[in-house]
Amino acid sequence: MLRAGGARLLAPGLRRLGLGGGAAGEAGLPAAAAAGVRAYHERVVDHYNNPRNVGSFDKDDPNVGTGLVGAPACGDVMKLQIRVDEGSGKIVDACFKTFGCGSAIASSSVATEWVKGKQMEEVLTIKNTEIAKHLSLPPVKLHCSMLAEDAIKAAVKDYEAKKAKTGLGEESPAEKAAEA
Repeated sequence: MLRAGGARLLAPGLRRLGLGGGAAGEAGLPAAAAAGVRAYHERVVDHYNNPRNVGSFDKDDPNVGTGLVGAPACGDVMKLQIRVDEGSGKIVDACFKTFGCGSAIASSSVATEWVKGKQMEEVLTIKNTEIAKHLSLPPVKLHCSMLAEDAIKAAVKDYEAKKAKTGLGEESPAEKAAEA
C-alpha cells in the first residue's frame, strides 16, 4: 500500500524527467536509477571516487593531532589527522581514513583540504553546515558533515594535549577562540 502511494507521489516528477509511465515508471526509484539520475551532488561523487589526502601519520609524532570520531547510528567512523608546523602554528598537512558511506568519505576529504594551510584558530571555525552546503548533502546525510567538524575539533584537541604534556603549549587555540 505504501509503495503504491509513493509511486503515485513520485510519478508526476518522474514523468517530467521522462521516466514515468509503464511498469518501470510505476517502480519509481529503480527506473530513475537506471536512467542515470543521481541522488548526490557531483562534488560528493568526485570526492568519493577521488578522495584527497587518504592515509595516516604517526599518532605518536608530537606535531600530529589525531581525531577519531564515530556515529553509532549509521556505523560511520572517521579518523582525521593534522600535522602542525611548530613555529608558525599552521596546519601543513592533513589526512584521513574513513569507514562509512560516500557522504562520510566526501566530508572527510573536503575537511582535509580545508584545514591545510590554516592556523589552528581558523580551523575551529569550520562548521558542518559549510561542509554540507559545499557538498549539497541531503538532510539524511548531515551527520556525515557533523562527523567531519567533530574530527577536526578532536584532532586540534589531541594536538593541544600533546603540547601541554611536553610543556611547549602556551594558550591553546581553542582557549583563544573561546575568549574572542
